[in-house]
Amino acid sequence: MTPRFATDIITFYHPDFWGLESADAVRDWASANPESFWQRVMDALTEAGVTGIELTFAPGDIDSALRAFGSTRAFRRALDARGLSVVSAFIAGSDAPDWRDSENLPGIVADAERRAAFLADMGAELLVAGLPMRTTFGTRPPFFVDAAYMTRMAGIAHVVGEAVARHGVKLAFHTESNSTLWYERDIDLFMALTDPRYVWLCPDSCHIALGGGDPVAVAHRHAQRIALAHWKDAVRPIDVHLTIDETVFAQQQPYMAELGTGIVDWRGWADAMSRTPGAGTILIELDEAPDPVAALRAGTAVAREAGT
Repeated sequence: MTPRFATDIITFYHPDFWGLESADAVRDWASANPESFWQRVMDALTEAGVTGIELTFAPGDIDSALRAFGSTRAFRRALDARGLSVVSAFIAGSDAPDWRDSENLPGIVADAERRAAFLADMGAELLVAGLPMRTTFGTRPPFFVDAAYMTRMAGIAHVVGEAVARHGVKLAFHTESNSTLWYERDIDLFMALTDPRYVWLCPDSCHIALGGGDPVAVAHRHAQRIALAHWKDAVRPIDVHLTIDETVFAQQQPYMAELGTGIVDWRGWADAMSRTPGAGTILIELDEAPDPVAALRAGTAVAREAGT
């Protein structure tokens, strides 16, 4: 089976692509002009030959799509007309109830079910989430990612995974840099504590490498539970303790690279991915590419070459 190519909508967030001066300007313009935002994104996807999309935080989120098209049915019809489809939706930590507060569980479940209902209507079946971020190293009192913490996270994941499964949607967890699901040990511990019927994995080759891990080894160890993967390259492991606040994602950016220009073993990764339940989709993730069409074409070429 020939896999389809997809990308996260964050690929289109670079100000240069929109002729604007900043990320804030892009968000403000897209919020005011959701129809124009989505039309240009769809044009670029078609030009790049990429047919699948992962929705993410604003402006490429579920609410934006519904404002632009008026309904799930109309959004799906617009995508179908171009040969496009929704693959998944990503829950950003800033865009959902905080998992660290146990009192938020009803809100966490309700938020996930809302997204799962949307995905089911779109013919998609993957909801991607992450675990909370770590705290800056040296912070007092210290925050430890230990067995007790992971057991609490696994408990929440089970409740959410069961809730979205009733919509025909799988819950998969993304391995974000500086989060509590970053290091190889984090991933192994969380996977060991969760039920494979309800909790899946969405490994990100770049972020695992940024944590000093081996993305290919992770993919082989957890192959049976990988529902989707983010294909992204890394310059080198992050070799300093970053300040973990609202700027951490920008701080991580210089360590990321377009496919084929970094340290990820793409042949090994492609081989591992071909043995997973998510083998049917190759999701090229390029955080805020100035020229997303060219970057996606280059990325898909690397992925094709790696898979031959």
